[in-house]
Amino acid sequence: MGCETPPIKGDIGLKVQDFGHFDDGVTLFGGPYSNIHALEALVSLQNGRPAICTGDVVAYGADPKSCVDLMRQLSWPLIAGNCEVQIANEAADCGCGFEDGMECNVLSRTWYPFALNAMDAGSRGWMAGLPEIGVFVQKGRRYGVIHGGATAINRFLWPSSETSDFEVEIAALEAAVGSVDGVVAGHSGIPFHRWIGKHHWINAGVIGLPPHDGRPETRFAILNNGDVSFQSLSYDHASARAAMEAAGLTQGYDTAMETGIWPSEDILPDALRRST
Repeated sequence: MGCETPPIKGDIGLKVQDFGHFDDGVTLFGGPYSNIHALEALVSLQNGRPAICTGDVVAYGADPKSCVDLMRQLSWPLIAGNCEVQIANEAADCGCGFEDGMECNVLSRTWYPFALNAMDAGSRGWMAGLPEIGVFVQKGRRYGVIHGGATAINRFLWPSSETSDFEVEIAALEAAVGSVDGVVAGHSGIPFHRWIGKHHWINAGVIGLPPHDGRPETRFAILNNGDVSFQSLSYDHASARAAMEAAGLTQGYDTAMETGIWPSEDILPDALRRST
């Protein structure tokens, strides 16, 4: 979420990784967002169940390096989010795809440099090696994993987006990896799923920030035998907020950890804004 750059299109699809076959349920999650408290809470729930991440390990929170270190230790399947792409390239901004003048552009001028400066060469090298697309099979169904879209890593797709928008991304994904039964995506921060013809589009949400619903719990998903269920993740959100305040990350995402309300509502479609 939030910057001045146009859509990132050049690399998507060049690095594809096969995440394998899974016979049991798979946890799907996005955006730890430098929130180590949330990431550790998810880890504690897994009990050996595999988990796949849709990217943006680092973003708004106070512990970007700790999140990267833990994800590297876990070796869970993971694709690059726009934050990983930008940090790997030591870019000047987060590449989230927001238009100029939006609130997120202003807010990113604090959290993005904080995350960038927390990374060492090893962390940036790890990010540079992440695939842009993943594929896996669960109970005989084949899924592609992307961050935002297959045409642009930072494309926003919402529950209310036009069917044709999803169709374009599915076609681009299948051109890169072959036929899929479903798509697992992230980036928008809002968990949802839709059927686009025969394809099941699943946005797993993010664990690092609540989905703008007035509650501190964040979200992840469990995929099993073609069915998806969205789960609430309870964690020590008060400590996550305190860590952000201690780090000087007080642009509004800190309070969102407890209030569940984003400081950047202007990015959302009207149907998702609490003020409408």
